[in-house]
Amino acid sequence: MALKKSNSLAKMGYDLMDRKRNILIREMMIIIKDVRDLRDELTTAYHQAYLALQEANITLGIVSDIAKSIPIDEGLDLSLRSVMGVDLPIVYYEKKEVKISYGIGSTNTKFDYAYTCFQKVRDLTIKLAEISNCAYRLANAIRKSQKQANALKSIVIPEFERNIKFISDYLEERDREEFSRKKVIKNILVNKNNIL
Repeated sequence: MALKKSNSLAKMGYDLMDRKRNILIREMMIIIKDVRDLRDELTTAYHQAYLALQEANITLGIVSDIAKSIPIDEGLDLSLRSVMGVDLPIVYYEKKEVKISYGIGSTNTKFDYAYTCFQKVRDLTIKLAEISNCAYRLANAIRKSQKQANALKSIVIPEFERNIKFISDYLEERDREEFSRKKVIKNILVNKNNIL
């Protein structure tokens, strides 16, 4: 009886793991399209930003000293959301208005354009980092749940069923032996009563 309960519990566990895997796969498919689109967009943005930086370098000379005057942006915040027990990151970024923090006398519009292009690259990189991390975590969770479901289906459940069958066969054999024994005893008693 305990084995039958454990077997039904294992089957229920397999069903739950299979559902979890399907939900995670569905979530992953949504994210994969976004990752592909964002990577293409980011590649284009990087290409555009480096061309703009190259033009700024050509017109102003090497602009690394000017670029050092741009403040470091620390407006990121991170939290997590759970999908079927998998923690997926959510990156909150407060987009601030573009403020020029360098002297406009030593720069030109080419440098300003490069600056705005790299801000777009930053924004896309933040989005891509969030989505890529989600995809990576989902892929790991899918792999683990698939492994667990396969272990339940291929090892645990068949082992329970073999044990249940063995015990059932053994009990049935004992019942048949007991029935045969009772029949023989009854026949002996009937024969003894007939002789007397």
